[in-house]
Amino acid sequence: MSSPTRVRVDPGTEPRPASQLPAAVTWVGFVALGLLLLPVVGLLQRAPWSALPSILGESEVLEALRVSLIVSLAATGACIVLGLPLAFVLARRRLWFPRIVRAVVMLPMVLPPVVAGTALLFALGRRGLVGQWLEEWFGVSLPFTTAGSVVAAAFVALPFFVVTVEAALRQAGDELDEAAATLGAGAWATLAHVTLPTIRPALAAGTALAWARALGEFGATLTFAGNFPGRTRTLPLETYLALERNPEAAVAISLVLMAVALAVLVTLRDRWMPR
Repeated sequence: MSSPTRVRVDPGTEPRPASQLPAAVTWVGFVALGLLLLPVVGLLQRAPWSALPSILGESEVLEALRVSLIVSLAATGACIVLGLPLAFVLARRRLWFPRIVRAVVMLPMVLPPVVAGTALLFALGRRGLVGQWLEEWFGVSLPFTTAGSVVAAAFVALPFFVVTVEAALRQAGDELDEAAATLGAGAWATLAHVTLPTIRPALAAGTALAWARALGEFGATLTFAGNFPGRTRTLPLETYLALERNPEAAVAISLVLMAVALAVLVTLRDRWMPR
């Protein structure tokens, strides 16, 4: 029996492990990380830690916090009610021009906030495409109201919920739904007892992301709903005003908003980053 043929591999031609990166790539990566960390460090360095409780307890801040909670929670509810059916349509239905439809759904994620507010104003304003009929038929005027703030926040937060839930629906597939149907379950029973429990983690992740985005909304709210104390002035708007009259208050509010955003991202890490 002939001995197996041995193939000699030149050490210079062996593939380099993926973990071995050129030093230049590593250093540029750390520079990018430093660029992202630098503003956070600067904010932490300027934080008035000793005066933080008193600043956050001021009446203006508490009033803005109340408005922010009302607006963000209402907007999140709207995202769930409207976004869940939309996610099902995108994941389970064949659409004409699906790329264009998805581009429209994701447009608020990349649209400049002021442009989003301007678009809402011309669509839902008193003389807008739909807003004029809302006021004439139902006496409803959305601009410069708390409801208008909710609409602006929901507009920019909705894609975060839809994209998260749609991805989960596509990953889950429809095999379980088909199995439930063969066993005699109706469409609503399948939805309530099979589909929704399967994607429950994605529902929670999408809800949290939408709420965090709605809580931090600034540009669209300012343009469409204005900046009225106790009605449309949210924490981001209060931060903007505090930069002129009391920079320490602006830093304190910014810390709160940053902590909320960071907590949501860290908690949901496994939903948007593979293990």
